[in-house]
Amino acid sequence: MASISLQHIVKVYSGGVTAVNDFNLEIKSEEFIVLVGPSGCGKSTVLRMIAGLEEITGGELYIGERLVNEVSPKDRDIAMVFQTYALYPHMTVYKNMAFSLELKKMPKDEIDLRVREAARVLDIEHLLTRKPKALSGGQRQRVALGRAMVRNPAVFLLDEPLSNLDAKLRASMRTELIKLHGRLGTTFVYVTHDQTEAMTMGDRIVVMKDGLVQQVDTPQNLYDMPCNVFVAGFIGSPQMNILKGVLHRNTDDAAGADGKSYVEIGEDKLYLPPEKCSNALLAFAQRDVFVGIRSEDLHDDEAFLAENPNAVITAKVDVAELMGSEVYLYLQYRETSLTARVAPNTTSRIGDTVKIGIDVSKIHLFDALSERNILI
Repeated sequence: MASISLQHIVKVYSGGVTAVNDFNLEIKSEEFIVLVGPSGCGKSTVLRMIAGLEEITGGELYIGERLVNEVSPKDRDIAMVFQTYALYPHMTVYKNMAFSLELKKMPKDEIDLRVREAARVLDIEHLLTRKPKALSGGQRQRVALGRAMVRNPAVFLLDEPLSNLDAKLRASMRTELIKLHGRLGTTFVYVTHDQTEAMTMGDRIVVMKDGLVQQVDTPQNLYDMPCNVFVAGFIGSPQMNILKGVLHRNTDDAAGADGKSYVEIGEDKLYLPPEKCSNALLAFAQRDVFVGIRSEDLHDDEAFLAENPNAVITAKVDVAELMGSEVYLYLQYRETSLTARVAPNTTSRIGDTVKIGIDVSKIHLFDALSERNILI
């Protein structure tokens, strides 16, 4: 298996359009890494440069210990799975999977062994005599994976391979890909615009925007400690609520105001707990900030409101969606829309003006100018 090292990688297209700018990433051998970001952020371009399908404008790319900037795709020991499957329609599943090995003039018994072993792992042994038009979308995707598997590559590259599947099948295939990675022990580099896929599959996630890396971390750390407003809003479903406020050093002796500072949002004050009031944070006093609050950290139950009287706002319920185990409340607070995930026994109804408690121990603060998280 192989590690991958991308050092100061740049991709500039004709006309001076920069798709990727100073991209740095160290991918460990056997790691499952996910590149995620909105359309046009450069994630697929990075994948294609690793594959050798795009020339690198600047920087160095290593697979293992070998510099591969000028190495052709077929000599990089990689296999790529595309969004469109790219199966040969006139060939059977067996022939589709065996084709690349036949081109290498591998012995027929070795080809047969590899194809049937991959088919067994992917549970498509019963499909080997069929042609692609007789397969479902999920079956075609398994064939595309099998065609890559038989080559025993050091690196798997997957470019939005599940985007053409329906929601139920996507969830099932996510699980299958995780199992497959565990069986093969191969380095996986996976591109998606779906942050749910990224959160559930990756050992680490690379969040990109406008050709730049925003943050590289484990899924949990990205969720708990986003480095900036973009990452905070992109990672998580529903996305993080963002409010505009002003950070103040606390000089008030009012009950509950035992922290060193508070955030003023309009006429409301959210007092921060002492553990969030570091000297580094207080350096931002009297400055505009963005307040980030996850939907699960907004509460409408009486017990929470009674225990946290200094962290309560008033909002109007625009929509209430029952999701089975919870209810999504879509709220209007001043000029901002908020989403709260509350218990299914909530008494909040559409049109109600309700009290919403905020778990201030879980809030995030971002400098309004740089949009960087000032609590990490």
